[in-house]
Amino acid sequence: MRADGTLVRHPLAITGALLATVAGIGFAAMLSAALLGLFDNPYAGLIVFVALPALFVLGLLLIPAGMWLQRRRLARHPDSVQDWPVFDLRQPRTRRIVLIVTALTALNIAIVLVAGYGSLHYMESATFCGQSCHTPMTPQFTAWAGGSHARIACVNCHVGEGARGFVSAKAAGTRQLVHLITGTFPRPIPPGAQVPFGGHDLTCGRCHQALKTPGDVIRVRREYADDEANTETMTVLLMHVGRANPSGRAIHWHADSANRIEYTYADPARQTINYVKVTSANGGVKEYLAAEGKPPAGAEQVRVMDCVDCHNMVGHRIAPTAEQAVDGAIAEGGVARTLPFARREGVRLLKASYANADAARQQIDADLRRFYSSDGRSADAQALGRAVAALQNAYSLNVFHDMKVSWGTYPDNKGHMTTQGCFRCHDGSHTAKDGTTINADCEYCHTQVER
Repeated sequence: MRADGTLVRHPLAITGALLATVAGIGFAAMLSAALLGLFDNPYAGLIVFVALPALFVLGLLLIPAGMWLQRRRLARHPDSVQDWPVFDLRQPRTRRIVLIVTALTALNIAIVLVAGYGSLHYMESATFCGQSCHTPMTPQFTAWAGGSHARIACVNCHVGEGARGFVSAKAAGTRQLVHLITGTFPRPIPPGAQVPFGGHDLTCGRCHQALKTPGDVIRVRREYADDEANTETMTVLLMHVGRANPSGRAIHWHADSANRIEYTYADPARQTINYVKVTSANGGVKEYLAAEGKPPAGAEQVRVMDCVDCHNMVGHRIAPTAEQAVDGAIAEGGVARTLPFARREGVRLLKASYANADAARQQIDADLRRFYSSDGRSADAQALGRAVAALQNAYSLNVFHDMKVSWGTYPDNKGHMTTQGCFRCHDGSHTAKDGTTINADCEYCHTQVER
């Protein structure tokens, strides 16, 4: 390098120096923010520990590249050397210019840092995922907003840890963006939760610890008949949830990291399971085949079972049946059992075909009021108004005309009342070579409590 610093005057070298400086300052500031706990975002680590250091290194590499280009230029045109401009800080005007440039530079760096901080939080928001550019996700966004995970950002479940998770999520997002721009996205969005897993302890396991759940828990299920009294049937189940009890029965045995369950499936929604391989804690391996199943070929994808294979609708649940939605509205008090045939009429109205959501709301209101004003029937005005609102709400939360989402579009695998659910494997037909089958005993998972 020449003593007078001529080689670093090339624009590329100067750009590299500026880039390295800004990236270095940005890294220091963002790292400080991360250490202070200001970021709770899977994107933050990628920005702080990957993107900014990469820009810093790029800037450093540009400096020698610019110097090499400058050396070539000087070898060809020795007289092309231009001296650096002289800044005489003894002059008041020069000092003012330097002060203004320094202040504006600091302001620009602050703006970039604040913008970067805001971008991180915006990228993890439900508004970004569900409304900004992911319009096809309206059904999932609506269900998420009314569900138990409404305070959990989408990226906390749908973006994996580290660079691999980030790249995978962004590659999928880029593909989805192309579909959105070209209008070629599927209607409805195919079922099958896209949740990254590296084991039971990641994603869901960061908040939920399945094996710490008490051994048995009580679940009450209420269903209603289509008769005039909306007769209630209440089923009380003792669910064997946590670690295996002395009988060896436990639902969350599947979530024990000591056990490994692998399977293949024949459809995108993973409703038809052809092959199951169980590796137990002691290293024993057993393979089960369905009647039409066969062991996976080398190139066939084998999925390792995780939480979302059963809890596939927990993040944004859409009711699989109109009957279930109406039963829920009655159990919660939105639809009063004192309204004659409320269950029957509610199911009928929710299953009817409507041109759009607005037409559905208007028709549900008009038809339900017409029913209770006909044949001399009378109904409490307040109870009727609540019933109309509850049915309209149930429809708007579960039926989306633009995306062709309706009852049954998305199967709920937690249980087996509306879909195959548990019976995808526990149907008594998945058989091992020794003739044994996957347990199909109902009391393996629950015991009905007699009242």
